[in-house]
Amino acid sequence: MNAIEEQAGHPAIAVGDAVPVLERTITLVDMIAYAGATWDFYKSHYDPAFVAEAKLPAPIVDGQVFGALLVEQLQDWLGARSFVHQLAFTFKNLVFAGETVRCEGTVTAVSDGEVSVDLQVVVCDPQGAVDRVAVSGGRAVVLLGQADGPGAAGVPR
Repeated sequence: MNAIEEQAGHPAIAVGDAVPVLERTITLVDMIAYAGATWDFYKSHYDPAFVAEAKLPAPIVDGQVFGALLVEQLQDWLGARSFVHQLAFTFKNLVFAGETVRCEGTVTAVSDGEVSVDLQVVVCDPQGAVDRVAVSGGRAVVLLGQADGPGAAGVPR
């Protein structure tokens, strides 16, 4: 099967389709909130004096943020009945507080109840052009209408 027809609240999907982009400016306030939520209080993520001493332009965005953004992008696109079963990616460049990132993706495979996508995250300049690649080699497998993993038995199918 090379396409999933619109069903159960999911859009029609075919190999080669672009995943709708997610664009976000990551502020220092966002990063402090994320540090609190994940208990990751390494100073390079929130302390301007610490990063200035390290001769960095601004606090560094925690790498885990990119996984969260990619999952958000996929679930915004596919809806509440989608479950990211697998996610992998490689960091390519640092991203700093105040920069805007754009999550992009392309559908690479479609089968009954499953979609595979290639993903990347780019840093945009103030005009919206790509400045550099932050994350590449991203791949995800998303289950449609079914859950996986611990606690899945309690999720309606």
